Amino acid sequence: MSKAIKTIEKIGFQWGMDSPFLACMHHQDQYPAGNEVQGPAVSLEGRRIGNDFSGKDGFSMYHGEKVPGFPVHPHRGFETVTIVLEGIVDHFDSKGAEGRYGNGDVQWLTTGAGCQHVEMFPLVHQDKGNPLELFQIWLNLPAGSKFTDPDYKMLWAEEIPVIKHSNEKGKTATIRLIAGKYGDKKSLEPTEHSWAAREENHVGIQLVELEPEAEFHIPAGSKSLNRNLYYYEGTGSITIDGKTIDPSSRVRLSGEDQITVVNGDRASCLLLLEGEPIQEPVAQYGPFVMNTQQEIQEAYVDYQNTRFGGWPWPDDEPVHERETGRFARYPDGRVIKK
Repeated sequence: MSKAIKTIEKIGFQWGMDSPFLACMHHQDQYPAGNEVQGPAVSLEGRRIGNDFSGKDGFSMYHGEKVPGFPVHPHRGFETVTIVLEGIVDHFDSKGAEGRYGNGDVQWLTTGAGCQHVEMFPLVHQDKGNPLELFQIWLNLPAGSKFTDPDYKMLWAEEIPVIKHSNEKGKTATIRLIAGKYGDKKSLEPTEHSWAAREENHVGIQLVELEPEAEFHIPAGSKSLNRNLYYYEGTGSITIDGKTIDPSSRVRLSGEDQITVVNGDRASCLLLLEGEPIQEPVAQYGPFVMNTQQEIQEAYVDYQNTRFGGWPWPDDEPVHERETGRFARYPDGRVIKK
């Protein structure tokens, strides 16, 4: 292969990960205009409502019955980092937090000891389509943080650092720094108990857009660093260490080497995920990620007995009013509007 490249594989909806990451789902849905309840204003006949991942007519309802998305469900032991490139997401959780975000915003949710939450995709426009594109990244927690109190934080689009680098041809790479650092720039802080909150864990999440013939330089890290580059959108190719790579590819890269990505003659979009691995066993079943199977069984018992604090909302798949803007209401009562 090469010194810089370890492996290359194709990717689809859900991508392969290396510790400290667990999963990444890439949602791309061409939702139509919305109806009076912010669901699709088209027939849903032929879909398996409640479990629709069909992509029929360019979109899925997922687990939503009226509005697409993911009605109330539990998590324990890890974090979700939801990056919305286009579209709107409504959030509600069992700690009483709620919000609406999208179009560049990022939600960082540490589920810790356990919480329930909702992620719905309201179709707010009735006079045009409601396209949605987002990534949801699952980031593991070490054993010492798996029972921390759930925590929720918004990283608003206007505040996320953006770095632009032009090469000698004047072609530009644009890097949106979700987590970690790039050169002398640092990202916004994640939640307090995140694996990403400690600089020595070298967690990096970067969204990269490359103009034709632009270059993206990845600084050298540590020998133990796990580094994955996902070429998720484009119609051309990129080159790393003399190797040509096509779109829809995962490239596992060396963590200790400085790497240069050279774009071809068409625009390309990349996601870089890197971090020091959590050197602990992983037991995962459905929405729970722990260290042992016994802890998984205990998580199910705890959820059955406590519902992780219950569900304070009147509906299992609530959405905000159509005219609601971007905002976050935290469990302590603080409200931030954008």
